[in-house]
Amino acid sequence: MQDLICISHLRWGFVWQRPQHLLSRLGQQYRVLFVEEPTTNTNLHQPELRTFPGHTYNGSKITLACLHHPAAEERWIGHGDPETQATYERLLLDYLEKEEYHNPILWLYTPMAAPFVTAIPHQQLIYDVMDELSAFKGAPATLKEQEQAMLRRAEIVFTGGASLYRSKLPHNSNTHLFPSGVEIDHFVRAATESFARPDDLASIGSPVLGYFGVIDERMDLELLATMAKARPAWNIVLLGPVLKIDPADLPQAPNLHYLGMKQYNELPAYLAHFDVALVPFAMNEATRHLSPTKTLEYIAAHKPVVSTPIPDIVELYGDYVHIGQTTAEFIAHVETVLVEREQQRLTRHAREKQLLEEYSWENIASRMQAIIAENSLTPEEVDRLSNQALAAATWV
Repeated sequence: MQDLICISHLRWGFVWQRPQHLLSRLGQQYRVLFVEEPTTNTNLHQPELRTFPGHTYNGSKITLACLHHPAAEERWIGHGDPETQATYERLLLDYLEKEEYHNPILWLYTPMAAPFVTAIPHQQLIYDVMDELSAFKGAPATLKEQEQAMLRRAEIVFTGGASLYRSKLPHNSNTHLFPSGVEIDHFVRAATESFARPDDLASIGSPVLGYFGVIDERMDLELLATMAKARPAWNIVLLGPVLKIDPADLPQAPNLHYLGMKQYNELPAYLAHFDVALVPFAMNEATRHLSPTKTLEYIAAHKPVVSTPIPDIVELYGDYVHIGQTTAEFIAHVETVLVEREQQRLTRHAREKQLLEEYSWENIASRMQAIIAENSLTPEEVDRLSNQALAAATWV
């Protein structure tokens, strides 16, 4: 199998997102090594590269690699950190030689991993842009400049949303739009199976307005607080870890429930008991290029969705999702879907099924692989391809 090394700012065992979905599927055609950010370890005296098997999906096995670095106290260290980068490169190269990785595809999710591009011999550099990382809270001041350099250097650029595509295309003409997809079979279970109410949801009455995902600076906390106060009979349930904001800053109310992070395989059981699925993001710089994966996951469960006017959601799913331009409009849309009639529900489900077929992760991974293969061919081989085959390798 051809080798593929992915260097990511996300950990494999964290919230299940775009990298895990794509690489689990690409792992059926490639030997995938997923390189996580380094971590500090107060029990070590020497740095160690630890590797272990990760997720298995339909026969694909992903190997995880992470540098454990000795430190007096635990702290966050990102890729490219001067304290750890040279060590990470040396130990990773030793591992690649030992395991006989040859001329791999290098797949990056963060421009902070740029030093690995120079250190690791590779045949192809792919930059998959899933977020505008430079707009996130705490992002290094140099990140935007680093990304522009990465865009110029990459042979292929994939983007996870329409607005990201338009912003990256001027920097690399070989940029392709692949909005995030959905694992339909996983989330449709919320609509087709009978799940018992999870224990931490058992004492929470209906209606349940639910959200799952990271709770961070992108959330519209004022919207949540206002809605909870205006409609005390509604129970607003948020699943996910709180990151980059102080948990003490989260709005509190008897009908606001923070249930913490749930594993990916637990989500259908919770989603089954949502009466309405929420995308309550604030309109700010961190969400300007956001294309939330959860939108399609909610739709796959056939839950009515109410969202703030995130540009990519409006553009891609505006005909399927209720968009609240203001807090009052957001609340009004929730009221509307809570009294949805049976015929309206059936009509919505039929339309949603047609949308979902286009956005399966299998479909997206297959199209990405076709583009990778096309860019790997020599000019002579490209000339021999039919027009039909070339067209199949392009996102439409």
